[in-house]
Amino acid sequence: MAKEKSQFVCSDCGGTSPKWLGKCPSCGAWNSLVEGVAPQQGETKNRFAALSATAEVAVLADIEANEVDRSPTGHEELDRVLGGGIVEGGVVLIGGDPGIGKSTLLLQALDSLQRQGKNTLYVTGEESSAQVALRSRRLGLDRSQVRVLAEIQLEKILATLQAHSPDVAVIDSIQTVYSEQLSSAPGSVAQVRECAAHLTRAAKASGTCIVLVGHVTKEGALAGPRVLEHMVDTVL
Repeated sequence: MAKEKSQFVCSDCGGTSPKWLGKCPSCGAWNSLVEGVAPQQGETKNRFAALSATAEVAVLADIEANEVDRSPTGHEELDRVLGGGIVEGGVVLIGGDPGIGKSTLLLQALDSLQRQGKNTLYVTGEESSAQVALRSRRLGLDRSQVRVLAEIQLEKILATLQAHSPDVAVIDSIQTVYSEQLSSAPGSVAQVRECAAHLTRAAKASGTCIVLVGHVTKEGALAGPRVLEHMVDTVL
């Protein structure tokens, strides 16, 4: 069996290098190159095939543009930082230290939205469905109708989003999701970047508001490629 070739990927910009360097040749960041598995021949083509744009050119004055409705989550401070609530097709990235309450807050928000008649989905990649259910009981969310999916494979998550068409979906967390089209491990720069790109495209195409939960580093910055913060509409 042929040995897999490795390459070094910058955790800030996603640039690659065939060998380790102290300084990234793409963005100039120091000590940001992390070893990963180089994509196999033909893999790059498949990775971006689903991201090709199919929209037609339109004149700006002819495009129908309506004010975007916001759906309050029922949590005053969360609604405040979201500008009044969630937006159809919006993508929100929420980061924070482990155990600070990201999952708890979002589970409460989804329950409030579900009680308002919204179709909600909670995708958990770090806990089992039973653990999420136990947390909901501790929070007093009795008879909650929030749908829960314990899955980390991107293709299955996208299929579920297409099948159920939720109004709001939480991906907890983006660092645990992986795509079969890439050979690198979950949480790697390439996986985080590509999975976030596919989920963002799905949100814009379907109108589902997607909330991505992200880990943070010891310095308090969001883990993963810096481009992740530029893909989403809001970073909290």
